[in-house]
Amino acid sequence: MSLIMTVGKEGLAPEKRGEYVINVVGCGRTGLPLACLFADAGFRVMGVDANQHVVNLISRGKAPFVETGLDALVKKHVKDGSLTATNDVRAAASKSDVILLIAPTPLDRKKKPNYTAVERVCREVGMGMRSGSLIICGSTVGLGITETLVKETLENASGLKAGADFGLAYTPVRANPGQVLQDIVSYPQVVGAIDEQSLKVACLVLDTVAKGGVVEVRNVKTAEAVRLFENVQYDVNMALANEFALFCEKTGIDFREAVKAVNTQPDCRLLFPGVVGGSRSKDSYVLVNEAEDVNARLRMVELARKVNDEMLGYALRLTRGALRRCGKTLNRAVVVVFGVSCRSNAKVIQGSSALEFVRMLRKRGVKVRVYDPYFSFREMRGFGFPAEETWTKTVEGADCLIILVGHEKFKRLNLKKMRFLVKKPAAIVDMGHVIDPEKAEKAGFVYRGLGRGLQRK
Repeated sequence: MSLIMTVGKEGLAPEKRGEYVINVVGCGRTGLPLACLFADAGFRVMGVDANQHVVNLISRGKAPFVETGLDALVKKHVKDGSLTATNDVRAAASKSDVILLIAPTPLDRKKKPNYTAVERVCREVGMGMRSGSLIICGSTVGLGITETLVKETLENASGLKAGADFGLAYTPVRANPGQVLQDIVSYPQVVGAIDEQSLKVACLVLDTVAKGGVVEVRNVKTAEAVRLFENVQYDVNMALANEFALFCEKTGIDFREAVKAVNTQPDCRLLFPGVVGGSRSKDSYVLVNEAEDVNARLRMVELARKVNDEMLGYALRLTRGALRRCGKTLNRAVVVVFGVSCRSNAKVIQGSSALEFVRMLRKRGVKVRVYDPYFSFREMRGFGFPAEETWTKTVEGADCLIILVGHEKFKRLNLKKMRFLVKKPAAIVDMGHVIDPEKAEKAGFVYRGLGRGLQRK
């Protein structure tokens, strides 16, 4: 029997950690960095993933995706034997003291959360887990899901009782793509559990990697709400920025200049506007769905999501206006979309709005090409994007260049060189605030930017 649920603080001292096995189910952008950090802390770690290709890469000491510092850690801990990978959930669960569940929770066509993957993983874990284990759920879920779906599936599959035979906790792992390792270590990590012992042990376990400390909340539902609230507040703040940006275009104000001045006030923190993707947009729908279930309304959240959803349409309108300024129309125009990631400066395709934007353009007769410095030609083609093999082929003959995602790398675009490749007159539509309007116009482009429109005739 595992003794993890009876462990005291002294039991997780560095010299004792090698006695325990931590199993991370889901070696994605959060799971694999967590697995490596636990290996770094001295635990024996098993990474479990349904994708055999992911398992094979990890077993060879390679990270299956780009994340700062991750490749070196994977290589190090696979080599020293503290990190192994498998796709056998049951077998891994049977050897584990702590099991972290990080399964995806996508939205269905009705914008409702789909917990199929969570339920499947819990069933497999339950059929292998042993008495005395601690289960920590780290998936984004609605309120109460951990104590209903997760708990009941684990109990039914294992024949064990939560709180008596195994521990159960929830943590909304705080981390942003591109800096996951840094964020997990430096941010305080929040934990809620079904009982005092589960909370105590979960805090001890997470405290070994979270140097920023652990924040205990009184129950699981509160911890589940923390994840949703954090992402939803960003979505709401972005909606405010987007509304201000549209207002600035109507009044001839450069929003970028205004926001920099506003943010010199210590109590004010306005964001730069743009297209919102990834978990930050998904979690708003999850929270709205939760509110409907208890006969409540989150009107500000609903409105914010509506505002942010409309930004792709606005990007389309800016493009149409910019092309018209060039004496061209959308129909039969050649447009290059820069940026397919769901957020700037990161290689993350999940939740990206780029594919939907490409569909919108094609529906209007636009010939679209796509470029993103974080993805290879083959990767983008694999995702269904119309990518070209070379930079020259991507830009050559283009009527309009649209910066959809504001990667810092786009600030180094050579506009003077590009003007010889495009079909003059050509336009730049900047949704990411990375192109200097004066430089763009000096290079011969018609410039239109979110929040920077009407002051530039």
